Amino acid sequence: MTSNGLVRLCHLYPDHLNIYADRGNIAVFQRRLEWRGLAMEVVEVGPGDAIPPHCNLYYLGGGQDRDQELVAADLAGKARPLRDAAAGGAVVLGVCGGYQLLGHGYTGAGGRRMPGIGLLDLETTAGEPRLIGDVVLDVTLEGWTGTVVGYENHAGRTHLGAGCTPLGHVRRGWGNNGADGGEGAVVGRTVGTYLHGPLLPKNPRLADILLGWALDHAGLPPVLAPLDDSLEQDAHTVAITRTGRKR
Repeated sequence: MTSNGLVRLCHLYPDHLNIYADRGNIAVFQRRLEWRGLAMEVVEVGPGDAIPPHCNLYYLGGGQDRDQELVAADLAGKARPLRDAAAGGAVVLGVCGGYQLLGHGYTGAGGRRMPGIGLLDLETTAGEPRLIGDVVLDVTLEGWTGTVVGYENHAGRTHLGAGCTPLGHVRRGWGNNGADGGEGAVVGRTVGTYLHGPLLPKNPRLADILLGWALDHAGLPPVLAPLDDSLEQDAHTVAITRTGRKR
């Protein structure tokens, strides 16, 4: 933990899991802290690198099946320190492929099994057709109720176990599996979702919830001063309107 106005983020496999503008999410974290007089240090971790135990937020982005295969076994070897970090209150965010690998595993096309780390109680198996399109979710998280928007493009059918709950309920889109109405998963401060594009620029409230958790883990006041989010909210509204639904 830290207490000097600095939040530390561990970006896992930035050269492999970065297909959906994932660095945009990190940029949002950094700028929203900077606008409040705080700072973020980003530590990049690749295959063979140790997990830094001092980070407050751990991030896994999206990748194609072949990219996930390249890192899945290495990530499985990092499962214990990641689980320990989450148990200690650190934030973990997984998007798309990273979300799948936070579960028990992903069985890709052709039956190839990729191990997960079991941080989220879920299983994913590839199916047809791909689930593609804009998404609007109804979300209740950390006392906040609102909408989260994004874009999904995945073959995976993800089914949650009893150990976690959906991030949100699908108002528009496919979600985890196109059948049960749930999207994403949450347990403690670990969040997984299929929404990318990237996720956070159009969802400032979600970004601030995650940052508040990270600040708390860093030993800093978790209450963030309000920002002028009019541009972000305009983008959020456009995303909802594009689906044919209005707020």
